[in-house]
Amino acid sequence: MGGGSSAFAIAEWDGSGNQATKPRLEDIPENCIALVLARLDPTEICKLAGLNQAFRGASSADFIWEVKLPLNYGYIVDQLGDEKVGCLGKKDLYARLCRPNPFDGGTKVYLSLSLTLYEENLSLETPVVGQLIITVNWYCRFKNVAYLHQIWWFEVVGEMEFQFPVGTYSAFFRLHLGRPKKRLGRRVCNLDHIHGWNVKPVQFQLTTSDGQHAVSRLFLDNPGQWVHYHAGDFVVEQPNEPTKIKFSLSQIDCTHTKGGLCLDSVLIRPSFLGKGLDYIHR
Repeated sequence: MGGGSSAFAIAEWDGSGNQATKPRLEDIPENCIALVLARLDPTEICKLAGLNQAFRGASSADFIWEVKLPLNYGYIVDQLGDEKVGCLGKKDLYARLCRPNPFDGGTKVYLSLSLTLYEENLSLETPVVGQLIITVNWYCRFKNVAYLHQIWWFEVVGEMEFQFPVGTYSAFFRLHLGRPKKRLGRRVCNLDHIHGWNVKPVQFQLTTSDGQHAVSRLFLDNPGQWVHYHAGDFVVEQPNEPTKIKFSLSQIDCTHTKGGLCLDSVLIRPSFLGKGLDYIHR
C-alpha cells in the first residue's frame, strides 16, 4: 500500500498525454550507490541497506567493507584457525570480527581491534604459606578467574606474540577487589578479605621484543568493581612482523599481608580507544 501511494505521488503527465514518472532511488545504478556507501561508517551503511533492494545489494560489495577491516585481518583469520571464516565475504567477515573470537585454545579473544588474554596465559607466583587460589565466574570475560584470598607477596607474568597494525597500543590488567559470586540469581560481592592494598602500590610492567619498556605503580581501589589498570603503552612500526610482548604485575613487600584480589585478564587495544578506560567499571 505504501509503495503504491509513493508511485502515485510522483506520477506526472508529459505533453503527449502519457504518464511519466520522476527518477526514484531504485533507478540509481547499484555501483554508484556502492561508491556513496563506501564513504559512510558501518552503522550508516546498515541503515541505508534497508531502503530498498538496490541499496541492500550495494551494501554487500566487498570493496566497501575491506577498507573497514583491520589491516592485519588476514593474520587474524589465520590465528582463528577456522576455514569457514576464510570463505566469508568482507561484510560477513567484518561482522564476525565484531564478535568475540576465541583462539589459541580459548586463552585469547580478539574483538574488533582489541585483544584479551585469559589469566591461564599468565604465570602466577605466590608464597606457599597463606596462599589460597580459587575460581569464580561472575561478570568475568572468561569462565574462571584467579582469586587470592591472603598472600604475603605475588607476581603475575605473561607474554604473547601478535601481528599488530602500525600504531600505539595500551595494555591493561583487569582486576577486582573482593570475591564476586552469585546468590539467588543476583550478583553479590564478599569484601571481607580485602586488606593490604592501600599500604604499597602494585607495580605493572610492559616490555616488547624491540626494546620498549614501561612501568607504572598504582594503588588498587574501587572494591566490588572490575577495574582496568594501565600497565603501559607500546608502538608498532613494522606491521608485517609479529610483536612479542611481556607484561607483569607484582607486589613483593613482605611487611604485611594482602588479600581479596581477583585477576581476570589482560586487555590490549589501540591507545586512542583506551583513553578513559583506566578505572572504568566493566
